[in-house]
Amino acid sequence: MTPSDHALAADLATDAGALLLQVRARGFADIAARKAAGDAESHRFLLDRLAELRPGDAVLSEEGADDPVRLRADRIWIVDPLDGTREFAELDRGDWAVHVALVEHGELVAGAVALPAEGSTLSTAAPPAVPARTDGPLRLAVSRSRPPALVAGLAGELGAELVAMGSAGVKAMSVVRGATDAYVHGGGQYEWDSAAPVAVARAAGLHTSRLDGSPLRYNQPDPYLPDLLVCRPELADRLLAALTDLPGA
Repeated sequence: MTPSDHALAADLATDAGALLLQVRARGFADIAARKAAGDAESHRFLLDRLAELRPGDAVLSEEGADDPVRLRADRIWIVDPLDGTREFAELDRGDWAVHVALVEHGELVAGAVALPAEGSTLSTAAPPAVPARTDGPLRLAVSRSRPPALVAGLAGELGAELVAMGSAGVKAMSVVRGATDAYVHGGGQYEWDSAAPVAVARAAGLHTSRLDGSPLRYNQPDPYLPDLLVCRPELADRLLAALTDLPGA
């Protein structure tokens, strides 16, 4: 890995986020137009910058055509130019993100999640320290618009609270920052939804896996990666055991 890859991931995510704030401030005819502009302009910015700074690397982006050359490449950037497009389009919400991650020789090695609305970026360049857990019931981050039924079942099993928010990156970073204890997702995702958040979470010392405890694998022929667990390491065994007994997990 090039020594500056961690910093580059952070810079790219931060700069794309700054661009998105400018896009968001424009006048649009409707929400659909704002969403489309955000997705397209951030995608174009990230691909142009990667072509300039890492011309030999492959890229997998949510907003781009999937080029099979990535499967033969040693280095692949996996990006979500705008994670939480719905929240981006709602001007009173800040729970959207930009994801930039690097896979090298099959391993997730660097990543950054920018939270532009609050002016912060969490990355593997400076892995964040996870705060100590406070007393009280477990707090599970869950989608505000598409909460998986299995998470409600898990919350009932564990007496946990559900904390609703937007972007997958925001939910994963809520665990990193101690606002929640776990992010459990089983409703279907793709590699770009979780690659950067998982890279940051791992660097911070959190547990990351599939819901059955198996490893998360990136740069696969089919980028569909349907489920995810990000949690405090001391809770992993308890959560995985509870998930085993839940239908749909």
